[in-house]
Amino acid sequence: MSRAGILASLLRVEENFCSKLSRIHFLVLEPLLGTEPDDPKSREVFPVLRQLRDQLQALWDFSEENSRELRGKLGSGCPREFPALARGEQILKLHIQYFVTLGNFIVIQGFEWAAKSRSALCEAVQGLPGAVGGSPPGRALLWLLQEPFREHVRKQLRLLRRLRDTLNQEPEHSVVAAVERELGKLDSFISQALEEAAATRDLWASLGHKFTAVLRVPERRLLQDSRAVPIAALGVSRRSQRLLLFDDVLVLIQGNSFQSFDLKLVWVDENSEEKSTPGSYNLNITTPEESFVLSAKEPQMKSLWRWKLEQAVRQALNGRRDFPLWGHSGEGGPFRGEGRLRGATYEGEWLRGKPHGKGTLKWRDGRNHVGEFRDGLEHGFGISLSPRRSRDRFDCSKCHWSRGRICGYGIWESGDDQVYRGYFKDDLRHGFGVLESSGAERPFRYTGHWERGRKHGYGIWEDTDRGERYLGMWRDDLRHGAGVVVTQSGLCYQRTFHMGKMVGSGILILEDDSVYEGNFTEDLTFAGKGKLSLANGSGLEGTQSTRNGHEIQLGVQDLPAQDRWVGILQPFQEFLRRGCPRDRLEEFLGFHCGDGKRGKFGIPQSQDHFGIFQALESPLHPLGKLLRALGSAFQASYGGVGANRHLLGMAQAEVKVCARKIWEFSRALLGLSQEQRGVAEGWRLVLPLVLPWFYPELSLLYLLRHQRGDGLYCRGLVRLSRLPDLQLLRLLH
Repeated sequence: MSRAGILASLLRVEENFCSKLSRIHFLVLEPLLGTEPDDPKSREVFPVLRQLRDQLQALWDFSEENSRELRGKLGSGCPREFPALARGEQILKLHIQYFVTLGNFIVIQGFEWAAKSRSALCEAVQGLPGAVGGSPPGRALLWLLQEPFREHVRKQLRLLRRLRDTLNQEPEHSVVAAVERELGKLDSFISQALEEAAATRDLWASLGHKFTAVLRVPERRLLQDSRAVPIAALGVSRRSQRLLLFDDVLVLIQGNSFQSFDLKLVWVDENSEEKSTPGSYNLNITTPEESFVLSAKEPQMKSLWRWKLEQAVRQALNGRRDFPLWGHSGEGGPFRGEGRLRGATYEGEWLRGKPHGKGTLKWRDGRNHVGEFRDGLEHGFGISLSPRRSRDRFDCSKCHWSRGRICGYGIWESGDDQVYRGYFKDDLRHGFGVLESSGAERPFRYTGHWERGRKHGYGIWEDTDRGERYLGMWRDDLRHGAGVVVTQSGLCYQRTFHMGKMVGSGILILEDDSVYEGNFTEDLTFAGKGKLSLANGSGLEGTQSTRNGHEIQLGVQDLPAQDRWVGILQPFQEFLRRGCPRDRLEEFLGFHCGDGKRGKFGIPQSQDHFGIFQALESPLHPLGKLLRALGSAFQASYGGVGANRHLLGMAQAEVKVCARKIWEFSRALLGLSQEQRGVAEGWRLVLPLVLPWFYPELSLLYLLRHQRGDGLYCRGLVRLSRLPDLQLLRLLH
């Protein structure tokens, strides 16, 4: 259905609703108020009935105004002009007021009064269009005063869902979705309000006049009855026969007398002596007058009473009920079904009986999750805490979730001093990530790729205690494929690994630049045949190599630069492919995104060379975030222990690949013109802009690479400075 068609359907729904409200007003409510009250019951009922008529009139006026606006905008199709979107709060307010008053009319047995004193009218009501035939007169009247409103809300919900489906990712999509959620809550509120009112009416009918004369107030609602969920009060003057929880007071009935406690002054707490009394599950209740214990025979009964008491006290202190009454901004009861949510309680937003929106999950063992939910599952950004066996330590994850599983970028911090920053898939590390352990036992750092929770692909492992760094390939948490090992002493080697073990021959460069080509063990002992070339150019007879240890560059051929950091580049490519969704920037590219006040990503989006410079300089721009991620990986590779002159070739190739990729991505992201896109060597223009992020490590590698030549040059200058002037002139001549 098109937007114009949805608008026309909304108009028909509003006009039909207006027609029904007109019939209810003139054929039901006005005749009910036709004669003046002449008995106590009528005098009790009439004020509530007048209030109900006035609120129906307000809804009728509002609906007619909406109909006029819709007729004037028919054919427009602009979602923001729909009255349901522009006046969503007023719709909720008018419906809530009406159904609260309708509940008051139910509580004071207004429909029973109408069936007796206005029997002819109630019989006529059964003949109205849409009325339920064959029902008792009072029930038919109740149905007529509630069902048109509920049907109207549900029809609006269906049309809003259709409208949302036509919007896709347009700005109005979130507005329509928000109003749809609120109308869903309204539908739940109506059901809950009518159920509470009916339960309260039945309670007053079961109690004697001595109780109802004092306790019955039209606005008061019964929340829990100890006859439905058994619990007893201990520690009062006499054992209570019945416990009633209302929305404003807690009532203890003892024979022909009762005590009531204002909920604003009630404190609910666990009983500290619960473990010493088998078979009883207790709650401490403290009030200004006295304290007593509520005792249940089953833990489920205790949990339900505690939950209801805590919610009732909180709402009484807030001065208003929740919307919906049970399960929007209040804590839900524990999940009792099997599964990972069993025993958890939820506090937050709901939709159709499931956590939906922002909320908090808590388990009895101390675990909790705060974040976004969708259809009962974690979905969106969330923070989780899980206690370890040592109760003073927790595992904490700050991650993005999808359908109840961690997916996308996140940060995981364990209670044993391990921190992971990187990407996840299905609750496991997957993609690029950095795992660091600062614990006293063997600290380490891994920067590289993961697959299903294991190190897999290119990665860098640094063993802090041994002063050793491995740059190479992994599979299933083991070194597998080509790899280079450098040590703090300057020794380095290149080998091929198979499931964590060295295989085949390799190149070993000693601290003095001697080179050994052949097989050697893990403790660097020569094994089998090989060639040894000493730093001074000499060699052992029959084993001499022509390789110069000073000139050898490791890993350039066996570890291609374009294949090293695919885990950093792939999320950026996916971000581009999806059209650069602003709300998913952190999920794809990491945390700390901007506020969007200065252009789409917080910077001016210029299309010239200076625009690329601004993008790379900004930590908020996707290109800036990509450059910083590549710079961090470069630092993890070639900084500290990795500052070895035999890695200069790897570093040079890596910087060139980074410049090429940033140039490639910037063309799409910044919308460069076709002429600019066609620059064959455009990445060379970007190279000076990205070099500052690699300069500290790269410059040190250059210094180490030319250290020997620079030393010879300095010694030559010193020798020349010691020559007499005439000898120096003759040498220069």
